[in-house]
Amino acid sequence: MSLIEIENINLIYHSLKGETEAIKNLSFSIEKGEFVSIIGPSGCGKSTLLNIISGLLTPSSGKIIYNDENVKNRLDKMGYMFQKDYLFDWLTVWQNVLLGLKIKKVLTRENIKRADELLTNYDLAKFKGHKPAELSGGMRQRVALIRTLALNPEVLLLDEPFSALDYQTRLKVCDEVSEIIKKEGKTAIMVTHDLGEAIAISSRVICLTSRPAEIKKDIDIKFENINATPFGKRKEPEFNKYFNELWKELDNYNG
Repeated sequence: MSLIEIENINLIYHSLKGETEAIKNLSFSIEKGEFVSIIGPSGCGKSTLLNIISGLLTPSSGKIIYNDENVKNRLDKMGYMFQKDYLFDWLTVWQNVLLGLKIKKVLTRENIKRADELLTNYDLAKFKGHKPAELSGGMRQRVALIRTLALNPEVLLLDEPFSALDYQTRLKVCDEVSEIIKKEGKTAIMVTHDLGEAIAISSRVICLTSRPAEIKKDIDIKFENINATPFGKRKEPEFNKYFNELWKELDNYNG
């Protein structure tokens, strides 16, 4: 049994003007430990699909099964990371990291220790007393990820997590986030418009068609140099092969 089963998902939006079919009969599975990126043309429903997988949005038909249960019963196992870091500027880094634990009323000694260890492990301990405005964009994004990891989710849902960063910072943070997710042993599902980013960071890429979204391509990403960072993978020969293969799908998504 796969960790997550997406089974025959359909989503239809209703309005006074009629119906709009957003997602059509979409099915795939995700294994524990995979890093899956979802790409596709703008407006095809990538973020909508992520919201359905998270349980935040109910599909018109179909279901999401998480570890043999309906995802609605396992929402505590999901962690969401958005385009913006959504750190509160009037709180310190430490207070921001603990915020999710406070909201969920699980601010235990064990969880506080885990949060402290995460900051230490990923070189942010000395910034505990700083305010977000004193941090770089990349550091803010790392704090946001650690705030999510403090809740110890099994699955991370990443919605364009690097899009607000400049290109150079984006490449660096992509490496850092990839390392953190790998070390913490998490399963990740990421939506991105950046094809190179998807190939560099993922173990698998799913390409959707234009609306209504269906799966057009689902490929495993494998590099001979298994120790290469996402930035390093961009220099490997396999990178261009995957890029050209997926670019053709995106360039001809109506075909």
